[in-house]
Amino acid sequence: MTTTVDNPSALTTTRGRLILALLCGVAFLDLIDATIVNIALPSIRDDLGFSVQQLQWVPSAYLLTYGGFMLLGGRAADLLGRRRVLLAGLTVFAVASLVGGLASDAGVLVGSRLAQGIGAAATMPAALSILTTTFHTRSDRNTAIGVWGGVAGLASAVGVLLGGVLTEGPGWRWVMLINPIICALLVAPVLRLLPDDRPAERRRGFDAPGAALATGAMLLLVYTLVEAPDHGWSAARTVLGLLGTAVLVALFLAVEMRSSRPLVPLSIGRVPGLLAANVVQLTTLAGFLSMFFFLTLYMENVLGFSPVKTGLAYLPVCIIVGVSAGVGSQLIVRVGTRAIIVVGSLVTAAGIFWLSRIPADGSYVTDVLPGMVVLSLGVGSLFVTVTAAANAGVEPERAGLAAALLNSSQQIGGALGLAILSAIATSRTDHLLATGADPTSALTDGFGRGLAVGAAFLVLAALLGLRTVNTRAAEA
Repeated sequence: MTTTVDNPSALTTTRGRLILALLCGVAFLDLIDATIVNIALPSIRDDLGFSVQQLQWVPSAYLLTYGGFMLLGGRAADLLGRRRVLLAGLTVFAVASLVGGLASDAGVLVGSRLAQGIGAAATMPAALSILTTTFHTRSDRNTAIGVWGGVAGLASAVGVLLGGVLTEGPGWRWVMLINPIICALLVAPVLRLLPDDRPAERRRGFDAPGAALATGAMLLLVYTLVEAPDHGWSAARTVLGLLGTAVLVALFLAVEMRSSRPLVPLSIGRVPGLLAANVVQLTTLAGFLSMFFFLTLYMENVLGFSPVKTGLAYLPVCIIVGVSAGVGSQLIVRVGTRAIIVVGSLVTAAGIFWLSRIPADGSYVTDVLPGMVVLSLGVGSLFVTVTAAANAGVEPERAGLAAALLNSSQQIGGALGLAILSAIATSRTDHLLATGADPTSALTDGFGRGLAVGAAFLVLAALLGLRTVNTRAAEA
């Protein structure tokens, strides 16, 4: 893809800065929807008559298709044109959000969340690949990835904050209805600022069998992980789901080795640092994302916070992550990505471990805020450097695929972490209740156990970070 800015330093121009803001806006829209509905769940349950078991599918449906179709979306961006796929994804996302906001029953809402995930799976890798192919110089790429990483870290926290404000204000439906408005505002800048990068010639031989197997494997894996806490990790359906995923992955690899135009060229695994960075991303999200789930329940069910107060409690995270991401992007040139990944993972682990000590009679200021501050200092720089390490050696024609792989690792990590940690927390709570413990204490202790294991995941991410390639960003 040819740079969209004639000046070698794209970020020195107004157009370049607008492109960066646009792409980060797209990423923010996709990522925020993974958490924005969480605080609205009680209102959604009461309004649409969800059962407790059905309610989990409001957040999980988005995660399922977002992770499941990510590889397909990334490869489509490379083959069909990134701007075209980005616009298609925004359209699907907007229509699905509108349907969800107007839903009159549980099935329609869950269906709309599934469709939202498909739209996000197209827009996210397209946006990240446009970013990495537009900003070429070392300084530009550091800055652009730094801002992108900051947005990634901010989105989850802002999602909880905005979800609380909208739910307690105009109502839960605006958690969905705000999306079509944002999508409409993004379309004109996409058409104006981004070039039509569709291939000059129609590319033939798209790897349909590989696409079907990869998407099927991702969907089955995420679905199995989401359902595992309810049915048990040793249940037949869980074991069969994991085995089925392994079979589909094996078939996918066999097809890719024989395909002349593979969906995922296996040679991409030889890009320095890409595989290690993806594993770090998966492990990080497995330990980090569940923190929002546990703390939100703790603040609402134990501390008695309202939805909007719970949302506002995450405001320090939003601010500090942004600052941390900016600092991390500047440090890449000086010390390289490896040291920042390791230190960022350990600082984030320390913050989450601090939060694991929350007591049943605790308070926000003394028991929640300090841990939030610590983890925010680590996670902002961590997201920035993992993104930089994963994209540093990727050729422009594979940028969409590399972006999809990184974001797939994020979604699978989030699903895996939530499945494992929520099961651990629930098991601990049930055990304490069976021994006659106070319900509030049992619930809090369960949250603490889940958070402690989450901290262990971040320590593992630090160890894995030692295996990443130490890059000081791509060459100009």
